[in-house]
Amino acid sequence: MASSFTRMLSGRHTAVILASIGAGTLASGYLLGDHVVAAAERTRLYPPRYPPTITGADFPDLRKHNNCMAAALTPTIYGHLRDKKTPNDFTLDQCIQTGVDNPGHPFIKTVGMVAGDEESYEVFAELFDPVIKDRHNGYDPRTMKHPTDLDASKITSGMFDERYVLSSRVRTGRSIRGLSLPPACSRSERREVEDLIQERGWEFMWNDRLGYVLTCPSNLGTGLRAGVHIRLPILSRDPRFKKILDNLRLQKRGTGGVDTASTGDTVDVSNLDRLGKSEVELVQLVVDGVNYLIDCEKRLEKGQDIKIPSPISQFRK
Repeated sequence: MASSFTRMLSGRHTAVILASIGAGTLASGYLLGDHVVAAAERTRLYPPRYPPTITGADFPDLRKHNNCMAAALTPTIYGHLRDKKTPNDFTLDQCIQTGVDNPGHPFIKTVGMVAGDEESYEVFAELFDPVIKDRHNGYDPRTMKHPTDLDASKITSGMFDERYVLSSRVRTGRSIRGLSLPPACSRSERREVEDLIQERGWEFMWNDRLGYVLTCPSNLGTGLRAGVHIRLPILSRDPRFKKILDNLRLQKRGTGGVDTASTGDTVDVSNLDRLGKSEVELVQLVVDGVNYLIDCEKRLEKGQDIKIPSPISQFRK
């Protein structure tokens, strides 16, 4: 049975959907593995790198990489930041390790870096800021402020036609202030997360520029993904489908998750943005977009034409 965003985001379970899921996600992140890497090992410089004859300095070899970090990192920025550390001793090399090791993704442009703690976004802002701006379609974390709104009563038209929408869900994430993020947390911090969740005595990482702070810059702001599995046998094969999704600020992928391509007539459709719009705005955007896709499919079933909608503005004027 297809569920609705109205049911998921309203009533007494709202806090469960928007907070506890995040806490559970956070807890699972902290509980992965028990190995704590020695500080000296964690702060090593990571090969492969450009030969000194090319850059004149030690620098990761990113010539074949396609991620936001690789596009933003320059020898100058690397030189400015390579010897800096956060108060928890997290380094630039640790931030970019994932992007150095993983050149790209077959279906999406990845971010290519992570934060080890809340302070990473300030200490390494010279690199994080352009990466955030690239990933979030121009959102400037130095000059813009992120809105937050968890009032689910504002959501409208969230009951989908179940002949097309097979399932729906909303997930988010939260990070506990004062503790390291998963790439840098210790075993004792993982245990502390367990205790804090049981006691419900914590404060989330948040500021008015980045919203809720999470490990990956792609999830800054709301950390929210509202998605549906939707059957679109005609529209999904229409050459205008991608442009329609782009203009509605939606993204599609396979029903098996982020690493899968779309197959058959069922696709996973969700919000493209996380930052710059509130939780309510993002869920409403998905609701309206999904209803538009359903309307297009119905029109195509009748042999009628469809229109590509005007682009939706990502940020508030």
